[in-house]
Amino acid sequence: MPNDGLRAINVYAIETARGLALIDGGWRVPSALRELTVALAGIRHSPADIHDVYVTHIHRDHYTFAVELRRLFGARVHLGRHEQPGLHEVMAIRTNVPVGSIRDLERAGAPALASDMIDATAAEPFDHDGWELPDSWLDAETLDLGPRELEVVPTPGHTKGHLVFHDHVNRLLFTGDHVLPTITPSIGFELGARELPLQHYLTSLRMLLTRPDARLMPAHGYPADSVHDRVGELLAHHAERFEQAERVVRTLGSGTAADVADRLLWTRRERHFTELDPFNQMMAVCETLAHLDVMVEDGRLAATATPVAIYSAS
Repeated sequence: MPNDGLRAINVYAIETARGLALIDGGWRVPSALRELTVALAGIRHSPADIHDVYVTHIHRDHYTFAVELRRLFGARVHLGRHEQPGLHEVMAIRTNVPVGSIRDLERAGAPALASDMIDATAAEPFDHDGWELPDSWLDAETLDLGPRELEVVPTPGHTKGHLVFHDHVNRLLFTGDHVLPTITPSIGFELGARELPLQHYLTSLRMLLTRPDARLMPAHGYPADSVHDRVGELLAHHAERFEQAERVVRTLGSGTAADVADRLLWTRRERHFTELDPFNQMMAVCETLAHLDVMVEDGRLAATATPVAIYSAS
C-alpha cells in the first residue's frame, strides 16, 4: 500500500472445487499482480485460477485490484449492496477528493484543513480503471464455495455496506476492516451521506459477540485467536473515547469537533493533534465528530445545527 501507514492488505485465497476464491482484492498498484502471483505459486496456484472475489468494502485498497483481476482473468467481483451509493458517486465525481469527509470537516469547524485536503487529494491521479460495478451485490446470505461455506454478515460502520465472511466449520471470521488487531478502523470514511456511522459500527461490533467466536482474519495486521477478545477491546476503547471527548466539551463549556480533537491524544503513542499529518488530522477530526454526534443522539451532549456544529453539555 503506497504512502500508507498500514503498509499492506491481507488478501485471503480459499481453495474451492473450481479453483480459488479471494476475500478482498487489494489495491490496483503496479506491484500487485507480481506479489499475488508469487504468493499463489506457493500453494501451486496462479491468478488465472481465481473465479470469484468477495470484497469486504468499497475502499480502493480492497476493491480496485478485484476489478483488475476480472479484466485480466474473468474473475467475478462481489460487493455489499449498501456500497451502491458510494460506488456510484466515486464513478460520477472521478476524483480522489474525500467529499464526505470534507463536508464533515466543514461541519466540525476545520475549514482550513478541509481546503488543504481538497488541494492535496485533487492533485492525486485518479484510477479510472479501478472503479466499475461488481458482478453481484451481496447481502446476508450463504456462499457455497464447495467444499467450504461462508456466511455473509453485514457489518455497517467503517462503511455502510461493509461485510464480514464467517466460516463456521473452520472457526474463521474474515473481518475486513471491521475488526483489526492493533488499531481501530476509521468510521464513515466514504462518499454519500453519513448517518451516525459510529453508532452503526458499535452495534455491528456488539452483534459479533452474539455469534460463535472465531479466529480473527483481518484485512490489515496478523490473525489472532479470538474475535470476541478483540471486539471487547474495541468496545472498551470507544467507551473511554466517549468519556474523554465529553470531558473536553465540559471543560471548554462549548466547542466544535475540531476544538475537541485538538485537545485529545491520538494513536497508541498518544500523539498530540499537531503531530499528525494532514490526512490523519482529517481522520481525527472526523472520528471526534462521530463520537460527539453519538453522544448528542444519546442525550449526553447538546449541539447547535449546521453549518458548524457547536457542542455543549446537555
